Amino acid sequence: MSHLPLRHLLLALAVVAVWGSKFVVIKVALVHVPPLLFAALRFAFALVPALFFVARPALRWTQLALYGVLIGVGQFGVLYLAINGHISPGLASLVIQTQVFFTIGMAMFFAREKVQTFQWAALLLAVGGIAVIGLHTDGSTTVQGVLMVVFGAFCWAGANTVAKRASATRAFAPAVNMLAFVIWSSAYAVPPLLALSLVFEGWPAVRAGLTHNHLGAWAAVFWQAWGNTLFGYAAWAWLLSRYPAATISPIALLVPVFGMGSAAWMLGESLPAWKLSAAVLVMAGLALNTLWPRWKSRQARHRP
Repeated sequence: MSHLPLRHLLLALAVVAVWGSKFVVIKVALVHVPPLLFAALRFAFALVPALFFVARPALRWTQLALYGVLIGVGQFGVLYLAINGHISPGLASLVIQTQVFFTIGMAMFFAREKVQTFQWAALLLAVGGIAVIGLHTDGSTTVQGVLMVVFGAFCWAGANTVAKRASATRAFAPAVNMLAFVIWSSAYAVPPLLALSLVFEGWPAVRAGLTHNHLGAWAAVFWQAWGNTLFGYAAWAWLLSRYPAATISPIALLVPVFGMGSAAWMLGESLPAWKLSAAVLVMAGLALNTLWPRWKSRQARHRP
């Protein structure tokens, strides 16, 4: 099916709303929980109790471990550290989307995929948006914070590459269940995050985060683990199994819209002209990269 009924469109919008608003949830939780401990708890509750209900994917443990470390420590560990005083949640939701271009670069390097002209144009637009952010850093956003989120995006792209190569090794087997992949890889994200938390945040902070935690912080942990991870991935995989990727994937472009909108609404994050300009440039790059191939394909089908 290519037509998306209203109830399934609303489901897709619910997923991107959860994925976009998670940056506000992160900011609220970090008032009570140290960032690395928060990341460890998020992946711990994504793993348990889901591992008792979702079968382990038939992949090598090294693939799960590499994905878990890249997503757990590289993406979310660093992202939580960045949001903890170095970048505003709304801008973090925008900058992290640069993973799309890192993913393309890794595909070009590892799979020898050729980068198309429209992809270079999309990259230039996105880089222009990041440059605008870098030139207008203020008390809520620093160059260090922007670079940390860009690094998180790079690790996310690395995890995407690991997942893609894992699927490629199973050419004659059923497709990898990405929900199971995420759940079981969490087992390899928790130990390094907890170790880093103990080393850099200290046992007193860890103990306080576990025993004297605010109820809202625990709600944020569970929301990140179950709402963002389990519901988000399960619902998105369900939609992709029933509709073409060209129908579902462009909806993900709304994640930064929900991210910046929820930060402005719930946290009072300002939206000056430079921030909106940066968002337009990055979003234009993402849209061009996502929608241009679909438009060209449609033009080719209708060409006499």
